[in-house]
Amino acid sequence: MPIINRIADFHDDMTVWRRGLHARPETAFEEHDTADFVAAKLTEFGIEVHRGLAGTGVVGTLSEGDGPAIGLRADMDALHITEANDFDHRSTHEGKMHACGHDGHTTMLLGAARYLAETRRFKGVVHFIFQPAEENEGGGRVMIEDGLFKTFPVREVYGMHNWPGLAAGTFAVKSGPLMAAFDIFEITVAGRGSHAGMPHLGIDAVLTAAHIVTALQSISSRENDPLDAVVVSITQVHGGDTWNVIPPDVVLRGTARSFRGPVQDTIEPAIRRIAEGVAAAHGATVTMRYERRYPATVNHERETETAAIVAADVVGDGNVERDPTPSMGAEDFAFMLLEKPGCYVWLGNGSTDGERTLHNPNYDFNDAILPVGASYWARLVERVLQAD
Repeated sequence: MPIINRIADFHDDMTVWRRGLHARPETAFEEHDTADFVAAKLTEFGIEVHRGLAGTGVVGTLSEGDGPAIGLRADMDALHITEANDFDHRSTHEGKMHACGHDGHTTMLLGAARYLAETRRFKGVVHFIFQPAEENEGGGRVMIEDGLFKTFPVREVYGMHNWPGLAAGTFAVKSGPLMAAFDIFEITVAGRGSHAGMPHLGIDAVLTAAHIVTALQSISSRENDPLDAVVVSITQVHGGDTWNVIPPDVVLRGTARSFRGPVQDTIEPAIRRIAEGVAAAHGATVTMRYERRYPATVNHERETETAAIVAADVVGDGNVERDPTPSMGAEDFAFMLLEKPGCYVWLGNGSTDGERTLHNPNYDFNDAILPVGASYWARLVERVLQAD
């Protein structure tokens, strides 16, 4: 792969950084050691460092002459997952793990920062945005609310995520929706508790909840245009404490995902109507909490074309998939794309053998692609901020 030679020279350094981060995972808004490491490296490279946005966020600024400013973003947080791997750099923080590759994302952006600080073959300003709390908690939104683009104004912004199952050293990118909007909901089903052997004396919240779970699947299959993807998933069921008691209430939690705003607008009222109707049919009642967490990640056309050209420069045109199937996973880089034009790309992480998929306890970032991602970032800066 035609990666940048200078970046290839410090591939071993990046591998050490990445594995060190992997061994010390920190979850949302608690990335203090990670932020310290990032800030120390940026300072070592001679890059101006700003800290404190969203608590643990770090922004490094590198200027070279007069020109526009762009933002490059990497996420830093880990997940609440107990790691199943047994290699030397496995997590040392029990119950926490870099199961999504944010350790690799942070490292690749640091690698690009090191190279760009050395070479300075661009004209303008680069803001290296190291974001906390991408997983579930919307750290990108919080950074924006804390003044990210007011303190560090940019013309455009770019993001990247590794993608297991996509061949190592390849990219996937498209304009328009690439990842879904992410909503969460909680439904509390209230019945009347009773002896398990005397169900007629109560109102069975468990049975009611089971019918609600089944009925909610009709939203995607019967209420929504099949050409507009919607996924409603129940991911938690909580109720009862012992064998012989039908509990008085059951709590259901889950997510709803879609790509278009008008479709997203229909999901909450549909869930509420179905849950209330099914509950009423069983003599129970429901209360519901619904939150819109992340909007859809929608790439802008001009910036997507730029990103695709740069990716092809690094790995060859035949290794850039220009029309990948969008994912129903979500990404809070979407908030940055609502504020500024930009593009989010997927970088192939290689085989998923051994269950090495995202959010899996057997996942690990593929260190072989570190110089690929770092080279992409560097070439992107050199193209967008072309020197005379």
